[in-house]
Amino acid sequence: MNAPTIIVLLLVASLFGLALVHEVKKRKAGKGGCSCGCSSCAMSGVCHAKKSDAPFSVEER
Repeated sequence: MNAPTIIVLLLVASLFGLALVHEVKKRKAGKGGCSCGCSSCAMSGVCHAKKSDAPFSVEER
């Protein structure tokens, strides 16, 4: 591989890494996958299910 190929490869890999970090931070903050908000989304219950919606908890076993 020559130098320009390596530079482009590093640039693409770093951009992918930054996008991945951004998505992980969004997910941890409780934001959805799209940027349109959840107020009118039909699938908001699936994306942001409440922890109490689980069929059973560890204590119930």
